[in-house]
Order: sequence, then C-alpha cells, then structure tokens
Amino acid sequence: MTDDIDSGMRAHVVAAVLRDVQGRVLLARRPQGKQHAGYWEFPGGKVEQGESPQAALVRELVEELGIHVQPGPRLITVPMGAIILDVFEVDRFDGEPDGRDGQALAWVDPACVDPLWMPPADRPALTALRLPDRYLIMPTPNSSDIQQFVGSIDQALAAGTRLLQLRLPGWSREEITALARVVRERCREHGANLLLNADWQLAEVLGLDGVHLPSRIAMALNRRPVDRHRWLAVSCHNAEELNHAAAIGADFATLSPVHSTPGHANSAPLGWQHFAELVSNAPMPVFALGGMQLDEIERARGHGGQGIAAIRSLWPIPSADRLVAGQ
Repeated sequence: MTDDIDSGMRAHVVAAVLRDVQGRVLLARRPQGKQHAGYWEFPGGKVEQGESPQAALVRELVEELGIHVQPGPRLITVPMGAIILDVFEVDRFDGEPDGRDGQALAWVDPACVDPLWMPPADRPALTALRLPDRYLIMPTPNSSDIQQFVGSIDQALAAGTRLLQLRLPGWSREEITALARVVRERCREHGANLLLNADWQLAEVLGLDGVHLPSRIAMALNRRPVDRHRWLAVSCHNAEELNHAAAIGADFATLSPVHSTPGHANSAPLGWQHFAELVSNAPMPVFALGGMQLDEIERARGHGGQGIAAIRSLWPIPSADRLVAGQ
C-alpha cells in the first residue's frame, strides 16, 4: 500500500505496536473525558494536514509517551465510522514509555487481551497481531490416504504453520468427526488454530478453534454464528461479500482469486491493485488467496493483506521415512 490514503471527511489516525523483550505489547488507557474513556488502545494520535502517517506517529509518541520510535511496516488499516486508523509495527524505540497525559500504560500479552476492552477500531489490529502471515487450507484427502494426510499435517506444523482449515466436502459428520479429532490433537500439540469449513455447530461440539464459512453460507446469515471466543472466517470475492462478512462480525476473511488458478478458471483474477483497493475498505484482516506462493507473503502484506492463504504451496508431501515410522 502507499502512504497516501483517500480518507475523505474521515479523521486519519495512527497507532503503534510497541513490543518489549518478552513479546508483550504496550497499551494505553483512554482518560476520562474522552470518547471510549477507560478503554485500552494502541498509543498514537491524529495525523495533521500535510503530515505523513509515519511522521505523525513519531511526533505523537514523543508527545504522549516521551519516546522516539522508528516506524516499521503497516500492520493494518482499519476504516471505521468517522476515522481511518493506520496501525504500524515499531522496529525499535528509544526511551522508557511514560503516560505524559496521565494515561495508564500496561505491557500485555496480545493473546490475553479481551477485544471488548478496546475501542472498536483497535480490535481488528489486535486480531491481526494474533494471526500468522500464512493460512493453510488443507486439501481433501482420499479415505485410503489418511496416514499420508496426517503426515503432511505433521510436517506443516513442524515447519511453523499455525492456522489451518479442514475442508471435507461430501464427507458425513461421522467421518469429519473422526478425522477432525486427530487433526485437532496434532494442532494442540503445536499451539496451532484449527478451523472447520462451513459446519459451525460441529466445530463447537468438537472444541475446534473456529469455523470458515463459504461466501454462499455467510451471505445467508444476519449475525455471527459462533461466540467471540472462536474464530469466524469468511471466503470473499468482492466488496459486497467483504462488507457482509464485516457486518456479521467476521474476524478475518480470504479474498480470491488474486491470480488465475485451475480452481477459479471461470473467475477473472483480481490482481494486486484491485486486491489492495478492496482490502483498504475492509475493517478486518484479509488473506490473499488464489495462486499464492510463499515468496508472495511480503507482497500481500505490502498491498494491505494479512498474508497468504493457500493449499498447494503450503501443503508438504511427507517423506517416506515418516510414513514408515507411522508419524
């Protein structure tokens, strides 16, 4: 994405993700007398006329916290209501943060923060912090290849994959349940999140981490079908579907196809420019899907995405020795 944002009449606001040596992030509590008083937020402030977002962030953090920062990449842009919020990672900072406006400060583990403690515009940034930069959509196995399928999952988890979707079209609930329990335990051993495609009731029964809804199912809903402690993801292909996903409370979405793929032979590819335009109006993290390769993660992030979602490029083929060992 470029640094220039067409904000119209919206106020342009910037915020920073500062981390300590333990990986905790800094939150500031909004003081009494301000909108959302008592809520915790990422520190920052408004961009002044003629100022770049990065320059505004540097200035605001000197004024608010007494520190000098080096802004890193943009984590997410959140258009919401009367504001557009740009959240930046901070590569480094000098000084000890001090609430110069009397605001309380706290270093916290992002995984331990309840999103309801934060103003609505900050919540998608918290989600983006919790999500990885790659999302594995597992292929549908043949019943005779389950051992090899589980072997590939083991390899993906060992390689660092931490967000996976189990997609089993045409399978019975009994068949899905049996395999999902195996995959669930593998994911738990590695601290990975497992989402089930489409069936949110079964995902809850099995104690999975969430559900990923196809667009046709999501568009028929008028509210979030799972509680906020589980992930809700939605497959999207255009602005209407992204808007609806946000309206029903989706935590994140995939947007496809960015490139031409055999699975979307009848769909015109979005291309990176159109992907960026659509993502810039989506108040949630969005993964690029469709012909994605590992070396396109930074390109996806540079166009406003959370990262990439993929099947083939993220799916390993287990080695023969692992299969012989029954792993």
